[in-house]
Amino acid sequence: IDDLVSGDVDLGAMRPVALEDLLGRDPVPPDRTLMEKAVKGKVVLVTGAGGSIGSELVRQVYRNEPKQIVMFDNSEFALFEIHREIEAQRLGASGGPRLTPILANVLDAGAIGAIIRQHSVNVVFHAAAYKHVRMVEENAAAGMRNNIWGTLNVAEAAMHGGVELFVLISTDKAVRPSSVMGASKRVAEMIIQAFASRRGCATTFSIVRFGNVLGSTGSVVPLFNEQIAKGGPVKVTHPEVTRYFMLIPEAAQLVIQASAMAEKSEVYVLDMGEPIKILRLAKTMIELAGMTLRNADNPDGDISIEFTGLQQGEKLFEELNIGRDISQTAHPRIMRSSEAYLTWDELGYELGILDRELKRNDVSQGAIRKLMEIAMRDAVIVREFASRTTADT
Repeated sequence: IDDLVSGDVDLGAMRPVALEDLLGRDPVPPDRTLMEKAVKGKVVLVTGAGGSIGSELVRQVYRNEPKQIVMFDNSEFALFEIHREIEAQRLGASGGPRLTPILANVLDAGAIGAIIRQHSVNVVFHAAAYKHVRMVEENAAAGMRNNIWGTLNVAEAAMHGGVELFVLISTDKAVRPSSVMGASKRVAEMIIQAFASRRGCATTFSIVRFGNVLGSTGSVVPLFNEQIAKGGPVKVTHPEVTRYFMLIPEAAQLVIQASAMAEKSEVYVLDMGEPIKILRLAKTMIELAGMTLRNADNPDGDISIEFTGLQQGEKLFEELNIGRDISQTAHPRIMRSSEAYLTWDELGYELGILDRELKRNDVSQGAIRKLMEIAMRDAVIVREFASRTTADT
């Protein structure tokens, strides 16, 4: 108000609150050379193309002059929306890359193989996954099938179809996982690492791992916005819980740039800055909504915060690195992590056991224990997880 009265600022400087205001740092502009190197003139397949990350990958790929974008998703509405959006841009520009929407499921190995061969795909960004921790906890078998065998199907199709580059989009929840979702994504990473080590494989397999993205479907920001709009309370799991955050466009740009640097069996970790305390985020969003926090010090405030407790599979904090051998790349926000992995023979044997457990009983605790054993390779943690799930059951 003082600045307005004194004339230091005017109302024209005001703007709507944006997600960048919640990030606590400036997004890093993309390196156009790396962006073009990854996709220009190429046929690019994006699985999960209708999702938060997948759709942004489609947008970013489109801006860097690919030959064709194959958009693959099992959600008709999500696929329709991203295809309609990009098609409108293409027609408005009087041409552009060919757009091919494919309505199919990553568990259909035959369809994936046929698509890759038919369109002579050069680059695959595999973003299709079930990602919500609580939902996958409640639907463990479906989560394992989609995240593990879906990745296996796409990776095998890429290898046999002569794809130049395969990039798995992974998550910080795959690092020392405490949930079925995180463990399934860690096993997906292990599949890609094992494929990269196979002799005679011409496809470059790599992994890009990062944390939460602000504003994605089902994430904390739209959830808090909804709770604030209803008058609260804003529900936070724990006063000390923290998460890494990145903007969706920034994450997608960094994934594409990391793919341009990819070599055999590498894990790229995105530098997401300092983790953000979710309680602080909730308070900030209440203030940015023009409201006040209701608590013991301010009983007449507008919105209260309620602590609900961590749910099964949730952590107080997330990590991005499994090993300690981390090196910097040419990009300031992309790091290279050197991590141990199983050979395909070793991993294939373990997946066979997990598959039999799932077929025996879709909700078997034996399947969950085997999943954690593969993902963690740590008997102590496996025993602790098994004790907890047995007690919960």
